[in-house]
Amino acid sequence: MQPIPLRTTVIGSYPFPGWLEFSSQHLDQFGSNDIAEMQEDAVVCAIHDQVESGLDVITDGEQTRFDFNLSFYGYLDGIELESSSPRHFGPPAHDQRGKHEISGTISAPNGLGAVEEFERLQRLAPAGPVLKASVPGPFTMSGRLLPNEQYKDRYAVTEALLPIIRQELEALVDAGCTELTVDEPSMSCYAYREDKTRFVDIFNRTVEPIVGKCRLSTHLCFGNFKGHAVGYRRYEPMFPEFLDFDVDEIHVEMASREFAEIDRIADIAKKRDVSVGIVDVKSYYIESVDDIAERVRRCLEFAPAEKLSFSPDCGLSQTARWAAKQKLVNMVAGVKKVREELGL
Repeated sequence: MQPIPLRTTVIGSYPFPGWLEFSSQHLDQFGSNDIAEMQEDAVVCAIHDQVESGLDVITDGEQTRFDFNLSFYGYLDGIELESSSPRHFGPPAHDQRGKHEISGTISAPNGLGAVEEFERLQRLAPAGPVLKASVPGPFTMSGRLLPNEQYKDRYAVTEALLPIIRQELEALVDAGCTELTVDEPSMSCYAYREDKTRFVDIFNRTVEPIVGKCRLSTHLCFGNFKGHAVGYRRYEPMFPEFLDFDVDEIHVEMASREFAEIDRIADIAKKRDVSVGIVDVKSYYIESVDDIAERVRRCLEFAPAEKLSFSPDCGLSQTARWAAKQKLVNMVAGVKKVREELGL
């Protein structure tokens, strides 16, 4: 059961400051120490915005990642990174991200960088909020690697990545991480057509060494690249199988889907804690404090306060910073309003 009822949290990513976007396009003009300074400054910005909003749980905003999972490929040996996007023009969408060729045995001799990120967060964050790290799972990461003779299909690539990610999770816990999200958006996007029991087996083998050693969650996401979903946006195909994920908490996005399937959280709460996305990261409508309070009350019709936490639908990296800041401020204020009503 979660530490406090009606916790406020985030998924992981946060918007980059405008100057970081600009600097990232001109890295050849900076030295290594300049880049390290920029990274720290960006994390300080993300921490500041989250702390100012009053969140119970914060992250580093994934400020030192190119993307939720794209930057992890740079840590892998045995692959050839694609040189350019396969489609440059037209509406922004997932097909603008190509795939990397596998050139040898896949390995990550220096880890995936998540521990360094978390240690930076530990050093820069103030006392008070819980610090959370997020890592993509092996099935999701396998999606951008092209199978070959050595790894004949996506599941073979997944099995190669699984021990690498498992080791990263163990290292995070050893570094003092007490709140950890393992994200497998590819599983939730493709559950309607794949073997869900196989997904559960893959997920549980990935997290096995850290179960019981931290507060572990997963985010059932439909994709948010360039602010667009990619998957079939229904939870019905995932259950009841995904209830067997060996986690403390399952996060579901509800705001962008007008709270369709909200009754599903009752099923989740019988076995796990449930974090409900009540802020739409794809919309520039700023949810008011009263909007948030109304949504929290609606969730309480299906699950008890001690099993519920609240967050945006997904990571905020695809939302402009001005909007992300106000959405978080209002989210926290709306949840606190209901806490006070309940005397919590």
